[in-house]
Amino acid sequence: MARLHAEKRVLLADVAGDSIRAMSGSMVAYQGKVEFKHAGMGGGGGFRAALKQKVAGESLTLMECTGQGRVHLAYQAQDVTVIGIENDTLTVESEHILAVTPGLTLDVQFAGLRGMTSGQGLATTKVSGTGQLGIVSDGPLIGLEVVPGQPLVVDPDAYVAGLGQLQMSLVSGVTWRSLVGDGSGEPFSLRFEGHGRVYVQPAER
Repeated sequence: MARLHAEKRVLLADVAGDSIRAMSGSMVAYQGKVEFKHAGMGGGGGFRAALKQKVAGESLTLMECTGQGRVHLAYQAQDVTVIGIENDTLTVESEHILAVTPGLTLDVQFAGLRGMTSGQGLATTKVSGTGQLGIVSDGPLIGLEVVPGQPLVVDPDAYVAGLGQLQMSLVSGVTWRSLVGDGSGEPFSLRFEGHGRVYVQPAER
């Protein structure tokens, strides 16, 4: 059974006769007998996911790593975190996906949270099922709990992913950046309500 394990800024992916899907070009080394092949735009989600991804303006290009051994994965020396998903759905900005294990399906949801606030047109991927997801972030990933009656508001540039029963809305108005004199502050913030966890990175773009 394929397993993911994070060691600082490297993701260790162990395959045992099965396969994982990983960001194309992220392999830095491997041990054992492992084969690599292109997994397509949809990353296993099929033609429909590929088409939606193209419309969203971003291609999530994945490779399939199959065989017996260990694959070392990394991306631009960013921090790596492994998130376990059990019969649940996680929504993640596509650029943060480093690897996924079997049992998880990927589908593009819409044009991306930062795309909505900045016009960058980034894709957001919905990851569903049971398995492990390796994600990268600019700095150590921070998980913030969301509970009923206590909404969470985050900077769209810091947002990485959300897990659980969450409702997201855009909040317009004065941002904290405008309060400290940064005229390039975002016109919106992201507000999350419900029950789950929101993951943010300490660095912004």
